[in-house]
Amino acid sequence: MAVSLRELRGRIKSVQATKKITRAMELIAASRIIKAQQRAQAAAPYARELTRAVSAVATYSNVDHPLTTEPESSERAAVLIVTSDRGLAGAYSSSVIKEGERLREKLRGEGKEVDLYAAGRKGVGYYTFRQRPLVESWTGFSDSPTYDAAREIADALIAAFISDGEQTSVDEVHVVYTRFKSMLVQEPTAVRLLPLEVVEGEARPEAADVLPLYEFEPSAADVLDALLPRYVQSRIYFCLLQASASELAARQRAMKSATDNAEELIKKYTQTANQARQAGITQEISEIVGGVNALADANAGSE
Repeated sequence: MAVSLRELRGRIKSVQATKKITRAMELIAASRIIKAQQRAQAAAPYARELTRAVSAVATYSNVDHPLTTEPESSERAAVLIVTSDRGLAGAYSSSVIKEGERLREKLRGEGKEVDLYAAGRKGVGYYTFRQRPLVESWTGFSDSPTYDAAREIADALIAAFISDGEQTSVDEVHVVYTRFKSMLVQEPTAVRLLPLEVVEGEARPEAADVLPLYEFEPSAADVLDALLPRYVQSRIYFCLLQASASELAARQRAMKSATDNAEELIKKYTQTANQARQAGITQEISEIVGGVNALADANAGSE
């Protein structure tokens, strides 16, 4: 009984240490979520004004740009899957990977070959373990993405989209990430990034309205060459920021659940240890009483 009680006390100490770790990780994730939301809000004005500029050029110019031109037939697609670099975030990474697999099967069902790109060690590990080739991968910034990382990803995807090589050129570019809706809701989302569709721009005015006058310097094509890559970069940066906030929210929720489970386990072990200790005390008292009674009977018999 003493050995069992000692084991229970050791388990209680072990769970208490785990509880401290999960509680600390929960608080860290909660503090970082606020920073991630602030970064997303800070980037919103730039993205909004850039979208308006791209909308104006795309709407009021007759330039056919490689990033906005729909191909006659789409035979190859690139899919970027944004996951986390670390675990302990519940089903965050597995959910976005499942969404990526659904998109991949859909594209293959349409007769398209799929090139995979991955951002985050979880996605890289998933496809590497299953021996599925990745065209390119990026890691090390999932919980705190930078614009430089978004630019690097965007440049690689744009290069693949406008490439003339048969083995490297793609006709579509899709991004699969987790959209942050609230602290309790994060939704895996797949969006088509290229050919570019400016869905946030203002609608063209009616014929009776006065049309705005735009003058492009040096030319509309040069303006698009400068703006469209930046627009793609801002969209990818937005996806990374959304994924970062979603990852931190999922980690906070997972760590809170782990902390609650640790508390329940400590209560269970404490109750079991108390019962074992009481049983041991009761047995010792019974042995003492039994010994006293036996000694009293022996003395009475000798008299």
